[in-house]
Amino acid sequence: MPVTVLIVDDSKLARIVAGKALAELQPEWQKVEAGSAAEALEVVGAREVDVALIDFNMTEKDGLELAAELRALRPEMPLAIITANIQDEIVARAREIGAAFVAKPVTADSLEGFLSGAALRLRSAGA
Repeated sequence: MPVTVLIVDDSKLARIVAGKALAELQPEWQKVEAGSAAEALEVVGAREVDVALIDFNMTEKDGLELAAELRALRPEMPLAIITANIQDEIVARAREIGAAFVAKPVTADSLEGFLSGAALRLRSAGA
């Protein structure tokens, strides 16, 4: 079964950049995009999503709030917070909810560690 990655960012360009980095590292994985936290929750409610890449700075709800909601819905889902806002508090909050931290701009190099770990978790969980 193919792995599906949800890319959540209110910037279409940022979703494209993250999608290209994902495709470079895991070309067989599928991606689905959401432009807001509400849209992301709709996607997760409507289909199986295995991994989420979530922008921190979004308009109606920040990425950590969304990540906490996704963690409650899917406790084992690998999550990464993506942001250029590299403050210790944000990194600490991401770790509290079990989310990885990926600095923007997203590149294959910056995503590689998270995706490798996510792939390992999914394999060990039998996904």
